Amino acid sequence: MVYIALDIGGTKVSGALIDAEGNVVFRGKRYLEGRGGVDAASLAADVVRELLSLASAGEGDPLSLGVSIPGVVWPGSGRVWAPNIPGWGDFPLGEFLGKAFADYSLRVFIESDRTCHLLGEYWKGNARGCPDAVFIAVGTGIGVGMLCGGKIIRGSGGIAGAAGWMALQQDFEEGFSRCGCFEYYGSGLGMALQARERLRHMAPGQSALQAIPVEEVTAADLFRLFDQGDPVATSVVGEAIRYWGRGAANLVSLLNPTKVIWGGGLFGPAARFLEEITAEASRWAQPLAFGTTTFVLSALGQDAALIGAGYLAMKEGAP
Repeated sequence: MVYIALDIGGTKVSGALIDAEGNVVFRGKRYLEGRGGVDAASLAADVVRELLSLASAGEGDPLSLGVSIPGVVWPGSGRVWAPNIPGWGDFPLGEFLGKAFADYSLRVFIESDRTCHLLGEYWKGNARGCPDAVFIAVGTGIGVGMLCGGKIIRGSGGIAGAAGWMALQQDFEEGFSRCGCFEYYGSGLGMALQARERLRHMAPGQSALQAIPVEEVTAADLFRLFDQGDPVATSVVGEAIRYWGRGAANLVSLLNPTKVIWGGGLFGPAARFLEEITAEASRWAQPLAFGTTTFVLSALGQDAALIGAGYLAMKEGAP
């Protein structure tokens, strides 16, 4: 038996056929290229059709589809809020996919990407055998998947884990209105915004980043120039390390996980700072809780959400 997994991101739709052991049998991918609304959903359906065709030729027809989305799934509705995809402010993705594949009797299950990251690690990665675990996904934003006593925490509205909005400093800043305090200091977008703001008020010749048009500075530029001792890169990345540690400390104190798993696009280049992040967290976390927690990197990398969507399809779609 194989299952269909989709990982819908802000720029692309990745899909796979995954067997009951968690092995990827086939892959498919399409780029959104700015599509939104029904057009984005239709592109996702195209990936599913390709995978269905491959399955029919070799592995047999899948019975269920697991979908990871970059946002919130409204409980029991199949409707999604994904702010990085135009027209997905309250989009009926479950209904759309259900109708598109009604002839296949394909059951559709949708989860947030932060939860799918954690499910992937729970099935095939660094959270195996671990009923209490946290996955911190750091990319354009910050989201957290939480497993407590073997159960996923979703909250009353499916919004639990929106950790980018954790308040980690005393005074409110206007920049927090856009993405939240933790994201402002620790996400790829937030780090870029901070660097741009500093560059606007800096005299010429003080940073190698000034060779880049200010609105084009990215987190990748900051990591690249960090090793060269650039003052802006050093400051912004150093601050991110401190906030990653503090954010993780709060999660450790609140949830008492056995594992804190770091992943997402920035980990990646930020993986080398794990020891420093762990040290920062140790200063802030409840000592007994921290003593039973291990900080690790994702074992599945960019496949974590895709594997998690496959696990979702298998578990929720079981007869």
